[in-house]
Amino acid sequence: MRGRRIPIALPNTGALSRRRHTLYIRSAIIVFILFAFLQFHVINYDSNESGPADTANYSTAAILQMVPPVFHKYLTSKTRNGTQGQNGTHAGGGGPGDSAQRSANISEILRMINRYNELQTILNEDIFGPLQNDSVIIVVQVHKRITYLRHLIVSLAQARDISRTLLVFSHDHFDDDINDLVQSIDFCKVMQIFYPFSIQTHPNEFPGADPGDCPRDIKKEQALLRKCNNALHPDLYGHYREAKFTQTKHHWWWKANRVFDQLETTKYHTGLVVFLEEDHYVAEDFLYILELMQLKSNELCPKCNILSLGTYLKTFNYYTYNKKQQKQLQQQQQQLLQQQIQRQQQANTNGGSATGNTGGQSTTEKYASQSQWGYQVLPTLYSIYQKVEVTPWISSKHNMGMAFNRSTWHDITRCARHFCEYDDYNWDWSLQHVSQQCLKQKLHVMVVKGPRVFHIGECGVHHKKSNCESNQVISKVQQVLRVARRSRQLYPKSISLTVASVIKKTKLRKGNGGWGDQRDHQLCFNMTLIGR
Repeated sequence: MRGRRIPIALPNTGALSRRRHTLYIRSAIIVFILFAFLQFHVINYDSNESGPADTANYSTAAILQMVPPVFHKYLTSKTRNGTQGQNGTHAGGGGPGDSAQRSANISEILRMINRYNELQTILNEDIFGPLQNDSVIIVVQVHKRITYLRHLIVSLAQARDISRTLLVFSHDHFDDDINDLVQSIDFCKVMQIFYPFSIQTHPNEFPGADPGDCPRDIKKEQALLRKCNNALHPDLYGHYREAKFTQTKHHWWWKANRVFDQLETTKYHTGLVVFLEEDHYVAEDFLYILELMQLKSNELCPKCNILSLGTYLKTFNYYTYNKKQQKQLQQQQQQLLQQQIQRQQQANTNGGSATGNTGGQSTTEKYASQSQWGYQVLPTLYSIYQKVEVTPWISSKHNMGMAFNRSTWHDITRCARHFCEYDDYNWDWSLQHVSQQCLKQKLHVMVVKGPRVFHIGECGVHHKKSNCESNQVISKVQQVLRVARRSRQLYPKSISLTVASVIKKTKLRKGNGGWGDQRDHQLCFNMTLIGR
C-alpha cells in the first residue's frame, strides 16, 4: 500500500510570473492593434461618407456626376432666340408700343392658360395607362425657379414606382422653358394646370397690383382721405395687401380645389395626394415609405389624417447626425474593447492562457465578438430612418411633402370661410387655423423621422440672400442620400411608430397679416364654390 503523497513547495524560479507577464503584454498589443484598426475604419468611413459635404466640389459638372446620365436631359437648358425674356415671356423693347405688346402677350397667355385648363391633357397616358383610383397623385406648385424644378424632376425620375403616379404641375407663371421641361418628362403620366388669376396675367388689376390700391405702409386715415380701393381693409397690423405675397395662398387653395373637385380624371380618386413645391427634392424611396406609412396609419392611427415626408432640419444636420452616430460608434467600440480587455485579463488570471491561442481567445470567440459588435452598433445607426411619429399637425414643421386624401380635403373645405378669411397670407398657417378653430377631428400627422423630402430652395418669396447659388444645397442633399443609400438606410422592411411623449396644447396664434383685403377673402372662397 502506497503512502499518501505530500505536496512539497517548489522553489520560486519566477518562470510563471514571467509567462503571465508576457501574455499580458501580448494581449495588450493585440487589443491595441485591434483598437487602432477600428479607429482607422471609423475615421475612414466618416471621411469618405460625411467629409465631402465640407470639401465638395459644388460645380455643375460635379452635380451631374451624381445623376445618372439618362436624366441629364432634364438639367440641360435649351437655347431660345433673342425674342424671349429671362422668364420665357417676350422681352419688350421699351419703346412707345411696348405697353400694347405686353397687353397682346397677356391676352395670348390667358388664351393658352384657358386652353390647357379646358383640355386637361394627360401626357404619357398611352404609355402608362389611365390613373387608378388608389394611385398616388403628386402635385407640384411651380412659380418660375426653373433650376430648382429641374433637380426636383431628376429626383422624381429616380423614385421607385414613379411610373404608377400622376404628376400634376400647377403653375402661376406661364413660361415656355418651364413648359418644355415639364412636357419632356417621360417616366410617368403628366398634367399641367394653370392658376388663372396670377400677377402675370393681371399686372395692373386685382388680384395683381392695381394702381388705385393703397400703398402697403400708408396709415388708414391717409388711405381714407386718398380714397384708394381697399382703404377700409388693412390687415391686423395696419398694412395693406401686397399681391406678390397673397398669390401663394390663393394658388395653393386653387390647385387643391382643382385637383380634388374639378378635374375629370380625379373625379373618383380615393388615394393620396402628395403636395410638393418646385424647390423640393425627394429620396428614391419616398413612395415606398409613403405606402408603409399609409398601412401603419390605417392599422394603428385612425386619427392620422395627414402624412408628412419632410421636416425642416437643415441639410448639414444630417451630416452632424452622421458624425454623432460615428462618435457613438467609437464609444461603443471603446466599451467593447474595454470589456474584451477585462475578459482577457480574467482569462489569464484563471489560466485561460493554456489554450495555446494568441491572446488567449479562440477563433470562435473572436467571431462571436465581431458578431456582437455588429448587432449592437447597426440598429443604433439605422433606427431613426425606420421611425415615424404621431403628433398634432403644426404648420411650420409638417407642411413639406404632406399627403392626404379626399376625405380629409372635404373636411377642410367645409371650413373654407376659416381658411379664406384668416388674416394670414400663408396657406399653412391658415390651415393650422382651420384645424384649431373649425375641424371636429383636428389635423394629426404621421411624420417620418428620416426625411424623404428635402428643401433645396435658398431664395424665394420669403428668403432673400446675397448668394442664391443652388448648387451647394443640391450637392449636400445628393451627398446625404448617397450616405443613406450606401449604409442601407433607405427601403426599411418595416417602420416603428412612436407617439410624441409630451404634447403641449397648441396656443391660438395671431396671424401674420397680409390678408385683410375683402377682395382676397371673396376670391379665395369663390374657388371652392366653383367645384360645387
